[in-house]
Amino acid sequence: MREQFPILQREVNGYPLVYFDNAATTQKPQVVIDAMNDYYTNSNANVHRAVHTLAGEATDGYEACRTTLKDRFNAPKVIITGGTTEAINLVAHAWGKANLSPGDAVVLTEMEHHSDIVPWQMLAKELDIELRYVPVQQDFTLDMEIFEASLDGAKLVCVVHISNVLGVCNPVDKIISLAKQNGARVLLDAAQSVPHQSIDFQKMGADFMAFSAHKMCGPTGIGALLVSDDAFEQMQPFMGGGDMIETVSIHGSTYQTNEHKFEAGTPKIAEAIGWNAALEWMEQIDLDSEHSRLLELARWLSQQLRDMGMTVYGRHDDDDAAVVSFLHPTMNSEDLAHLLDARGFAVRTGHHCAQPLLERLKITGTVRASLYFYNSKEEVENFVKQLSDILERFS
Repeated sequence: MREQFPILQREVNGYPLVYFDNAATTQKPQVVIDAMNDYYTNSNANVHRAVHTLAGEATDGYEACRTTLKDRFNAPKVIITGGTTEAINLVAHAWGKANLSPGDAVVLTEMEHHSDIVPWQMLAKELDIELRYVPVQQDFTLDMEIFEASLDGAKLVCVVHISNVLGVCNPVDKIISLAKQNGARVLLDAAQSVPHQSIDFQKMGADFMAFSAHKMCGPTGIGALLVSDDAFEQMQPFMGGGDMIETVSIHGSTYQTNEHKFEAGTPKIAEAIGWNAALEWMEQIDLDSEHSRLLELARWLSQQLRDMGMTVYGRHDDDDAAVVSFLHPTMNSEDLAHLLDARGFAVRTGHHCAQPLLERLKITGTVRASLYFYNSKEEVENFVKQLSDILERFS
């Protein structure tokens, strides 16, 4: 598998690249790169508008991505967006503004990525709605008692499926069930879960699910919002322009009734073609088997780090992701990351766009190693070896 990823053949600072920043973005197999190059080389045209051959090929390629997403996730509606962030903002503008009134409540958690906090804070100022935050407990799980108490009068629940800092998988089945019992719709941030899990959107029962291509071997700059049929009917367009309309006159306009209603302008054509290639490539991966393999590596790595005196933030239960966030008691996290980079290891540092969570943990940042399909046991063992040597020399 590794040979299918060109970037994994390079060296960094004279060492073979070991890429452990997959929670931020994943690398791309050659088939994805080839698919996008082929579009630009042979079929470059706009979609949905013209009848010439190139336009037909571009349209077919773009819509094939939507069809693949619908089939893969059993989704009735798939709106193609610029990524998870745009998808969540789309819910805030297209559903929130049309369905929330002053005094209504939106339930969030302290575990959310900034992309699932800031849009709602902006909307709260505009509409005078209430935001309720479910706290994170000492064991890195959500306080479900407070969650249940927060549902009274709530119109929407926004929850991250898997934390990009902790790797913790939240009990979304229970969260969705409780929300529905209280008449609230549910938005699921699945950016960290869809790269690792098979998800049946309709069976899960959420109303909205947002995620990005670049975290699952696809291109940057594209993502999707899955929407239930009844929630889709409650959404109103907030971007106007070409392709989302049926008719336009100086007296007014009428809109498309399908997903194009929320895809104004020229869409991400090459990116959709690349994403479709990535989704088809992922069909060869046994997600359950890979999840177990990577989780075992994360558990082993976590124990090695603790043995070195590190604090590890996460629990690595059976449903959790292979994300290992840690801190050394004295060495600055950015200094440590620079020293690791000098030996070819790509890790992430900082607050990971989750400052409320880190504030709850009483820290300002972590070093994060996140694993994906192409990472090996040998890489993890070498990481521990090199990290141990760095600590002996510099701490």
